[in-house]
Amino acid sequence: MIEKSYDVIVVGGGHAGIEAAMASARLGCKTLLMCMNLETIGQMSCNPAIGGPAKSQLVREVDALGGVMGICADATYLQLKTLNQSKGPAVQALRAQSDKTEYRNFARELVETEPNLSLRQTMAARVIVDPDTRQVTGVEDSLGIEYPARAVVLTTGTFMNGKLFIGEKCLSGGRPGESASYGITASLVELGFTTGRLKTGTPPRVDGRTIDFSELPEHPGDPEPSFFSFLPNRPVREQLPCYMTRTTEETHRVIRDNLHRSPMYQGLIEGAGPRYCPSIEDKVVRFADKDSHHLFIEPESRGSYEMYMQGFSSSLPIEVQMAMLRTLPGLANVDIIRPACAVEYDYFPAYQLHPSLMAKTIPGLFMAGQINGTSGYEEAAAQGLIAGINAARYAGNRQPFILPRESSYIGTLIDDLVTKEILEPYRMLTSRSEYRLLLRQDNADTRLTPLGREIGLVDAHRWQVFQEKQERVQAEFKRLKETKPSLDEANTVLEAEGISPLKEKTALLDLLRRPQVSYDMIARMAPAFAETPRDIALFVETEIKYEGYIDKQSKGIDRLADAHKVKLPEDMDYASIRQLSNEGREKLGKIRPATLAQAMRIPGVTPADISVVQIVLAQRSPKKTAVEAV
Repeated sequence: MIEKSYDVIVVGGGHAGIEAAMASARLGCKTLLMCMNLETIGQMSCNPAIGGPAKSQLVREVDALGGVMGICADATYLQLKTLNQSKGPAVQALRAQSDKTEYRNFARELVETEPNLSLRQTMAARVIVDPDTRQVTGVEDSLGIEYPARAVVLTTGTFMNGKLFIGEKCLSGGRPGESASYGITASLVELGFTTGRLKTGTPPRVDGRTIDFSELPEHPGDPEPSFFSFLPNRPVREQLPCYMTRTTEETHRVIRDNLHRSPMYQGLIEGAGPRYCPSIEDKVVRFADKDSHHLFIEPESRGSYEMYMQGFSSSLPIEVQMAMLRTLPGLANVDIIRPACAVEYDYFPAYQLHPSLMAKTIPGLFMAGQINGTSGYEEAAAQGLIAGINAARYAGNRQPFILPRESSYIGTLIDDLVTKEILEPYRMLTSRSEYRLLLRQDNADTRLTPLGREIGLVDAHRWQVFQEKQERVQAEFKRLKETKPSLDEANTVLEAEGISPLKEKTALLDLLRRPQVSYDMIARMAPAFAETPRDIALFVETEIKYEGYIDKQSKGIDRLADAHKVKLPEDMDYASIRQLSNEGREKLGKIRPATLAQAMRIPGVTPADISVVQIVLAQRSPKKTAVEAV
């Protein structure tokens, strides 16, 4: 049986699938979102939280381009908190503890009310490819129904051949309470793709009524919260506190005594787990010198007493989990609602994809999210947005939309995925970006909203909001440059802060260049500046204070631009270039970089290898001065 045809089919209703389907539909494509259970669209399988270091930059960038994750997070938060406020602006990050029920319902309503977007509850079992052209032509589900399409986006999460581990028990499943999906892996392997196994995990959920919170430090949200979306009129909601507890020596003893019952230590799990989010048993083994580890107890929903044990991921048997939990301060009588577990699943290394996230060997097939080896809602949403945009552009015979590494955290994320071999779940970190001072969360709209407008995702309302903000920013720079408070006004504030007084009148813009002078102090010198919106003040202050560093990074990007212009032929036979190192030959042949800049970032490819590639390029095309270009 053959169903009606679509421009784009998105397989999977998680955070990557939502962004891909919404982007495709909003770009005018007749889109189908296909998932096994429509009730779990937008499900927060692990921690119901959005943002955090590096991840908040991803969410802001998704929003700036016209995506929906930031809007969903702003509408459904339980708590909003800016992290690393005492550190520099490049690492400051917004984090939202979300109401997982409200988030799921909000996301479901978005996709259900989007024109051009249809839903179908079914299991995708096979990618259909034309045997002659090798182009994707649709998807077949587990009932044998074929769905024709010009482009397909796979966002299957942890469901492909998924297994759940709780102690000695091993169950089939993509996440607790939901069945695994079968067929797609075999279909892709048959098409020539390389696959692997990864592992992730989730902590237990406990009954908040059985916790003695009087023993625990409370962590409230920000009194004046910031938001993810650059759109105005975000809802102001009552915030709920989180709490902190810690492991004890008794906790560690229980873990050590039961390590032999962990499926990881028994060798039952093949896949590599996330290095930056280890299980509690991994923490105790790897950091044996630590006598305690902090844990956060976080609410999951306003309408539930379920609490999430952040930092307590485990695959030990449930009775061991209970024993561990009851050694924690405040949890002596705690009850488990849902046990912790480990999840093992199939993924496809993303070096098999172009930077557009389209498969190199199957035109029209795109992949996004955990199928590419990443971990986290934000990483999934960022990939889903780019895959959805490019699936729509492919269906419309347009050139792909690619964000360079230096343009955004999204560009950095995708460049890492398609350039490097991912051997463990990939998590975005601020340290992964060499341009992080330029790629702050506060300037994501300045960097990306014009691009979103150009490709058609930023509507007239968002564009007007953006333009008005840019006008306010420029007016603020002008006002700071032109305003010189009297010496008495300026020195009264400076001396109160223990700062040496001025000898002559100085423009506020020049005063802000001083590390010890804040915008709050400027507002006290010139009260009219107290009315400056907080987001405008933060942006302007950062741009002024870090002007020299920003200029230095911008010049570095300009130098790199030349290497981006040097395209590497798709048919280049690296195996035949004897002057390359063995590892360089292997890596270049495997990754097949699109540009010289991408080749330069491949681990194992040396500067000498790059010089050889440049010489070969010059020999192939004498008129193109590839060597001189860089």
